[in-house]
Amino acid sequence: MPPELRGLYAITPEQADGARLLADIEAALSGGCRIVQFRDKLSPMPERVARARALRQLTCRYTARLLINDDLALACLVDADGVHLGRDDGNLAASRAILGPKRILGASCYADFSAARAASLAGADYVAFGAVYPSPTKPHAAAAPLDLFAQTKNTLTAASCAIGGITLATAPALIAAGADLLAVITDLFSAPDIASRAAAYQRLFEKAPS
Repeated sequence: MPPELRGLYAITPEQADGARLLADIEAALSGGCRIVQFRDKLSPMPERVARARALRQLTCRYTARLLINDDLALACLVDADGVHLGRDDGNLAASRAILGPKRILGASCYADFSAARAASLAGADYVAFGAVYPSPTKPHAAAAPLDLFAQTKNTLTAASCAIGGITLATAPALIAAGADLLAVITDLFSAPDIASRAAAYQRLFEKAPS
């Protein structure tokens, strides 16, 4: 797996104010976050393109990785570092062929290890399991047991990502279980000091064995 696939994985919140979104992401980057996913289900396409391009410039300044959620065409358009695809968002093997070997391909696998195995075989660099805890973003998501992370580490080449309701308090248990990435929205971007919260997440990985 790419060596950068470890640590805090910031997922952009739904934010009507584009300038505020960029400021919040820059705060996370200044705190040490080095992988960002642009997730925007509400904005019209011209606004999504503009925001993705601005995020691409911002992440480049911090030598960070930018992935696009559920939109391979947009990822290619803005020269992002990769794409994250859900169950119904495109063929993983075809996406791998389009992205080439150097860009990152992530796949949502929910609570399904067989889906993770198939995604890894199709070329996914990381597989995401969740919701690991009840999530305000996806309140009806099935619970993903923590043993999925050890199972992935022991049998697959892909990294593993935990998503769903993660907080700074619950993060250590996920890292101990074997999660390489912690995808966080609410606990990061609702923090009174986003940079400090991002730094606190990163320190958890520095203390833990890889």
